[in-house]
Amino acid sequence: MPWRRRRNRVSALEGGREEEAPLEVAAVPSALLTSPQQTEAVAERILLRGIFEIGRDSCDVVLSERALRWRPIQPERPAGDSKYDLLCKEEFIELKDIFSVKLKRRCSVKQQRSGTLLGITLFICLKKEQNKLKNSTLDLINLSEDHCDVWFRQFKKILAGFPNRPKSLKILLNPQSHKKEATQVYYEKVEPLLKLAGIKTDVTIMEYEGHALSLLKECELQGFDGVVCVGGDGSASEVAHALLLRAQKNAGMETDRILTPVRAQLPLGLIPAGSTNVLAHSLHGVPHVITATLHIIMGHVQLVDVCTFSTAGKLLRFGFSAMFGFGGRTLALAEKYRWMSPNQRRDFAVVKALAKLKAEDCEISFLPFNSSDDVQERRAQGSPKSDCNDQWQMIQGQFLNVSIMAIPCLCSVAPRGLAPNTRLNNGSMALIIARNTSRPEFIKHLKRYASVKNQFNFPFVETYTVEEVKVHPRNNTGGYNPEEEEEETASENCFPWNVDGDLMEVASEVHIRLHPRLISLYGGSMEEMIPK
Repeated sequence: MPWRRRRNRVSALEGGREEEAPLEVAAVPSALLTSPQQTEAVAERILLRGIFEIGRDSCDVVLSERALRWRPIQPERPAGDSKYDLLCKEEFIELKDIFSVKLKRRCSVKQQRSGTLLGITLFICLKKEQNKLKNSTLDLINLSEDHCDVWFRQFKKILAGFPNRPKSLKILLNPQSHKKEATQVYYEKVEPLLKLAGIKTDVTIMEYEGHALSLLKECELQGFDGVVCVGGDGSASEVAHALLLRAQKNAGMETDRILTPVRAQLPLGLIPAGSTNVLAHSLHGVPHVITATLHIIMGHVQLVDVCTFSTAGKLLRFGFSAMFGFGGRTLALAEKYRWMSPNQRRDFAVVKALAKLKAEDCEISFLPFNSSDDVQERRAQGSPKSDCNDQWQMIQGQFLNVSIMAIPCLCSVAPRGLAPNTRLNNGSMALIIARNTSRPEFIKHLKRYASVKNQFNFPFVETYTVEEVKVHPRNNTGGYNPEEEEEETASENCFPWNVDGDLMEVASEVHIRLHPRLISLYGGSMEEMIPK
């Protein structure tokens, strides 16, 4: 019976054991499998060649070292027949886009463990629009057990040869993220794909703030190829901080004072399950769960710049971005209304912070970015950033908001990013300063983030590309009037900072220093991912 006409239940099997399809997957569109370069002769060693039914056609299928190619078998026709040439157009998929292979069998209700062999199913990662990835399938139909077994074993051998693809992952899941949806997101969307790819997982539920930090400080990670965080920005930042602290400890470094930190030993995967998902959005170009999962499965790893935040020479934390002033106050307000939904809490805090908008009296020192090759090479090798040849600059005055960002900080309210000119690993940070101005003008500036217009095209906004920043508040009241805003005061004489969506309260100067390519994250290339 032809496979396309069967009415029995069909499942993909490996080794005779039934495995239900975890997700609805579409057949591979032909348009995505062809390219103008496919007619070029490629000097690749042919591994296997055979006949399979693909779609409605019997095809001549060739497996080479880099690709699987097929062409419909057609009766001979006169040379130059354009219709014939079109029908016989070769199609292909690159082997690097295949992430799993299963034997395909037809199983009736009574057949629990095996059924009639139909062929082989390939599970493929395809690129879609807007930076998204999707999982799809390609069925190679052939009823011969011996023929399919040879091809199946060859595909398994090929998949085992991709060194960056993880085989075992430590999963940290925050069940409280964004309306408590993270658990559902993981078990309904992420775990089925990981199982399909044959990746072993060990799941730990994060029960309280700081749980990931204490867990990763002591737990055994030797058997894992990577760590995955399922949650929002706060959870992701905490896990990244914990991995980096662990790396310093393993290297025998004093974690209180770190000038040249060592790189984290395991890559980190980010599954967006929070309310804003700035980190995952900046990494993948889109806050899409399936895309993030497929990047992890395919082993797409890139190195990302990280900042250290310290005060009085003592390390406070690792992070990717920070806001002081309006951004810090807004988060401090939002944290006091955790009983609200995330969107309500955010909107309420923004409105209230705008209603009582105040400038901070600050002194800001910064080291401009030096892009010369010799300087960058020296710093990439771990040399201290500050030396006598570096020219620090200083500005002071009344500032409504100060942002320091090592990543673009893409999010739904800022689709181009809060720092659109920054990349994940260009060795610099964006310093964005909003000086004191009227409330209507500041609101115009904030609204520009959601549009295609330049949000920095205001006389009170200044931008710098830097390597280090020191923010020194010159008053000691935290910017608040206790008599008017007693309920809003975070801690006496402390200034609120928003670091990757986490509230950090500091009473004195904060020193932010960039460390290039300090952590590996599962994600795509930023040249491909960042919207133009």
